[in-house]
Amino acid sequence: MSTTEDIIGRTDINDLEAILSITNTDVDAIAHAVDQHADAIFTWDYDKGHRTALNKLYEKAKRSQWNAETDLPWETEVDQSAVVMANANQFGGFAVGMDLTGTPFAKWDEKEWVQLGIESQNWTLSQFMHGEQGALICTAKIVESVPWIDAKYYAATQVMDEARHVEVFAKYLDTKLSGHYPINAHLRLLLDDIIRDSRWDMTYLGMQIMVEGLALAAFGFIHQLTTEPLLKQLLRYVMSDEARHVAFGVLSLQEYYQELTNAELRERQEFAFEAAVRMRDRFLQQEVWDRMGVDVKEAVQLVMQAPDRMLFQQMLFSKIVPNCKKLGLIDAGDGWLREKFTELGVIAFENWEDTGSEYDAFALTDADQRSA
Repeated sequence: MSTTEDIIGRTDINDLEAILSITNTDVDAIAHAVDQHADAIFTWDYDKGHRTALNKLYEKAKRSQWNAETDLPWETEVDQSAVVMANANQFGGFAVGMDLTGTPFAKWDEKEWVQLGIESQNWTLSQFMHGEQGALICTAKIVESVPWIDAKYYAATQVMDEARHVEVFAKYLDTKLSGHYPINAHLRLLLDDIIRDSRWDMTYLGMQIMVEGLALAAFGFIHQLTTEPLLKQLLRYVMSDEARHVAFGVLSLQEYYQELTNAELRERQEFAFEAAVRMRDRFLQQEVWDRMGVDVKEAVQLVMQAPDRMLFQQMLFSKIVPNCKKLGLIDAGDGWLREKFTELGVIAFENWEDTGSEYDAFALTDADQRSA
């Protein structure tokens, strides 16, 4: 069996030096190629609806398409500085509850805190955009490689969804914010691993369960906190799609994983653990600190001590953990993934509702659509 070092390249999952040592060396490149050898599978069984849950999801997806260009209020004015101030004021100001004594932040005035907030906005939306392109590529791969016609039908609707998500995040960055960031190195490593693996269920696990599951939680977190109405509406629309995408993974893999051996399930457990650590590490925003001219390690160490930081990091896994439990991954074999999720501090989410059951709750309502 693989060790933690074999899986993520270090023994200690919290080794900050090792985490920060992972960087991109080709940030100015326009394209990035990933070698893959997945089979393109035709099926001659066109019996639609054989998998009832997937057929229901497909029909819902067809009814739930929205137009990124016309269904959102793009005429909304966005003042980034004002948004940063309004968001901070919800919590009593900047750096509330943090001891800044002896740190570079001790001498910061409001202007510098606002600029940090602006850079953080640019970084966050950039990573969402890059992640959505990863989802676009992975879902197109699922259409090719999954052997069931009901899954191919649904995955085709998700390809359209993901194209729309890339479009809306790119447009928001270009027309409402003030700069792009390259893809975070940890996110790119994970996307490369997902795309490179030739097994169709690993594409599902890596993208539908892990990446999309974390994205759904992150979008929900920001949707609750942001005071900017266009972003709030944009995220609400994207979340309605993302919940279906995660449900697609749960409903498909739940059936397939019943056929796997303990050794095969252990491989999936290890992949889920790697994905969890890579996604956690990407939220350290080291690119922002570097652009702000602050010592990255010192800044990250300070931010990790913020009162709400641990809660935020844990909440990102509120969708992933119950979905992994629904798939039988947490306790498969000797319960190795339970031990690893406990080590990450996220096992408490195991009994939350899984997305295969709750996706209807994320559907757009008439009120959502009227507010656009």
